[in-house]
Amino acid sequence: MLNLNLKNMKKHLYIVVIIALGLATMAAQPLKDDTEELEEVFKQINEDVLAHSKVYETLGDACRTIGHRLTGSSNGKKAEEYTNALLKSYGFKDVKYQPFQVEAWSRDTVTLAIAPRKSDNFRDVQVVSLAMTPVASKVTAPIVDVGNGLEADFQAKKDQLQGKIALVNIGLLAPIKGPRNLHRSEKTALAMQYGAAGVIFVNTVKGNVLLTGTASVTGSLIEIPAVCISLESGMEIRAWLSQEPNLIAMIDMKNFSRMIKARNVVATLKGDSKKYRDEKIVIGGHLDSWDLAHGALDNGIGSFSILDVARVFKQLNLKTKRTIEFVMFMGEEEGLLGSKAMIERLSKANSLEQVVFMMNLDMANNANGFNASGRDEMVPFFTKVGNVIQKIEPAYKNTVINQAGLHSDHQSFMLEGIPTASPIGSIAPDALGCYHANCDKFDLVKKDELQNTVRYTAMMLYALANAPEIPAKKLDYYSTRDFFIKQNLRKELELGREWRWGQTE
Repeated sequence: MLNLNLKNMKKHLYIVVIIALGLATMAAQPLKDDTEELEEVFKQINEDVLAHSKVYETLGDACRTIGHRLTGSSNGKKAEEYTNALLKSYGFKDVKYQPFQVEAWSRDTVTLAIAPRKSDNFRDVQVVSLAMTPVASKVTAPIVDVGNGLEADFQAKKDQLQGKIALVNIGLLAPIKGPRNLHRSEKTALAMQYGAAGVIFVNTVKGNVLLTGTASVTGSLIEIPAVCISLESGMEIRAWLSQEPNLIAMIDMKNFSRMIKARNVVATLKGDSKKYRDEKIVIGGHLDSWDLAHGALDNGIGSFSILDVARVFKQLNLKTKRTIEFVMFMGEEEGLLGSKAMIERLSKANSLEQVVFMMNLDMANNANGFNASGRDEMVPFFTKVGNVIQKIEPAYKNTVINQAGLHSDHQSFMLEGIPTASPIGSIAPDALGCYHANCDKFDLVKKDELQNTVRYTAMMLYALANAPEIPAKKLDYYSTRDFFIKQNLRKELELGREWRWGQTE
């Protein structure tokens, strides 16, 4: 019996020695760390995009063959089908439409004429209707200049606005009062709140540029006409007002509105880790555009960059721990309708908790960093991954900002407490002036700047999808409320009727 125990002891000692020697050998040969693995993959992404990117060609083709991508229009339907087919051609088997009902608005006719009070000598002014304005409206009323249209500006004219037509800047012109501009829909909501019968928006871009966009905070039709004129026309009217304070404006518009079906387009890349595959990252951008031009910048550059990021992942057969959904949202321009529909669908399916992060590309161009969108926890992550990107491409600036904002599809996810982010970059000032305007055409797009957005977004997305842990977690109901208060976004959400936490909390 003693001899048997001794034999067993020798056997166990032998096994321990072998294990110890194995561990010593592993220690002598350092394992590849996360940074080295990222460098290898980032290098592959970089080389693929620079050699094989299709973002410039596909966006150009869509602008030429489809034109604008207005939700609810035949062009919008063509865009949905175009991107669905493109994702399938890149090798995605799981590409689906997500249909939703939307009140589709489209313009018919509009005129604006101005004259001194008690005069029939009206002067016509070039004008476009803002979206979600009435199907038919004809209003004649005195003009009241409300300047930049911030709440303090409306408050200062509160006794003059009832039944009048407010003249309001789209952007901010001197003198500037208040910390930040408001969205045109929020300014329209304020105008209605103070009793205005109509709104004339003045574009703040030089060059007789006409701008459109929604005037509704809810996505539904509003009750008063809202139109936009050029900066130059606005200056002429204001000069006229200084000489003739009692100017009358006549707005006459007709539009179309009907309930239709629009469709988000979603391609899914399944995660390959049992631990993480039920966690989902959504990378999305709105495919729809306004109808005055091609919508090349807003948001062709964002949505088609996402399509090319999807191509890269398939082309390189990149594996991710978490599931990624590449999403083309429709209806963003009319009130974030596609992203709201996606949130509603996820909630009904009890799968909203699976979404751990949302990356939004809206007019993302020439990316050189990322916006952590108010989530402090993400800043070190973006900085660290950015340092790895710089090893592959030293020209990458690794700029990280942390400012939350609204009025794009990420808002729908932020309201659920889901952390969001966006690539940041730059658009040339002359091109930026064509936002929502009649000059937003493909000739504004630069190939190398598009490719920068694709390669750096693909790198950051890969890092997020494979991170051992995403630093920012989903906020609960009250933490989400506190987040928006901290980011000074409560008033904007109240104007947009999106504040969910009551007035006394």
